Amino acid sequence: MTEPHPLTQFLQRSTQRVRALDRRRPLLWDLLVTGFFVTAALVDASGGWRNTAPETEVPGWLIFLLSVALSLPLLWRRRHPMTALAVMVAASLVSNWAGAMLQASLIQMVVLFSIAMRLPLKTLGRAGLMMTAPLVVGAVRYPKGSWDQHIIPYVWAYALVALLGIAVRSRQDYTEALVERAHRLEVERDQQAQLAAAAERTRIAREMHDVIGHNLSVITGLADGGSYAAARSPERAAQALQAIGTTSRQALTELRRLLDVLRDDAPVTAELAPQPALTDLDQLIDGVRAAGLPVRATVHGHPDVFPAGRQLTVYRVVQEALTNTLKHGGPGATATVGVSYGDDGVTVEVTDTGAGGSPGAGGGRGLTGMRERTALYDGTLEAGPLPHPPGGWRVRLHLPKDNETP
Repeated sequence: MTEPHPLTQFLQRSTQRVRALDRRRPLLWDLLVTGFFVTAALVDASGGWRNTAPETEVPGWLIFLLSVALSLPLLWRRRHPMTALAVMVAASLVSNWAGAMLQASLIQMVVLFSIAMRLPLKTLGRAGLMMTAPLVVGAVRYPKGSWDQHIIPYVWAYALVALLGIAVRSRQDYTEALVERAHRLEVERDQQAQLAAAAERTRIAREMHDVIGHNLSVITGLADGGSYAAARSPERAAQALQAIGTTSRQALTELRRLLDVLRDDAPVTAELAPQPALTDLDQLIDGVRAAGLPVRATVHGHPDVFPAGRQLTVYRVVQEALTNTLKHGGPGATATVGVSYGDDGVTVEVTDTGAGGSPGAGGGRGLTGMRERTALYDGTLEAGPLPHPPGGWRVRLHLPKDNETP
């Protein structure tokens, strides 16, 4: 990238310092500017004005008052620009009528620049007409040469100053718009980051609920069954303990894998186990049966190419439904799992004959998690109690086919 010219850098730094002083101490800056022009006007009033005046016999006291009137109103150009300009125009009218033609009249252009930067264009037009009046008076009062020599050059100067003020104003508005847009984009970026973090927390909480909740329910069922079988059949109790150990190790493995994802120093090339799929439903149902819940499973149709995310959703919904039956179904409950593949997608229905509470009993996240997973793929989920008799609970999931799947 080419370095800016040293003179350009100097001008940019100087401009930035002036603007910074103007923002920090506007009154001080106004006093400095006004003091400079008042001094220049009074220096001209000491005698230099006679070099350009058509009438050199104007009283000194009047020249002094007109010089002050043409420069001192600069102090109020921010708060009352039109009033300041009116005072200066009035002084300029007297100056031109008297024949002094004070050069301090040019100080009006500073106020004109301020008006162009801050006030509407209609006000700017009125200011231009006000400043033209003294020019006409001077041209009529002392008609030396053609009238356009007295008016047109000043009108052009006024127009250029007004255009400069409009350009600076447009530049400032554009810069403020860019700053506002950058701020808005930063706020939106932070909001998106917060939403993404909240969505990720929800996803992690859902996964932990599904993994830990299911495995703990299975362990609880195995432990209860093992305690009943301990006195009558030690072999069954030993099998239950072995199943508890296997389920616990699986739960710990999945929990460690999930927590490793949250670590900042986790290696990118870490080995990741595949997520559960439809082919793992049999293993899931066998684990629930081992925990003491009789489950009957039926499958209709054959799955075509089914995205992994949708397979995981089906698996987790079945897992959560069976886990709720284990937790809330009560003794003697049975469950039925039906999976149907059709042209419009997959439909899963899990029913049980339990008499316990709903899947959301106790403030859990089960039903909420199932609905969130279903919504990700534009599916529908129905969950509610079955009519009495015989009672029980039903969960019905339908996921449409992914049209983008080849």
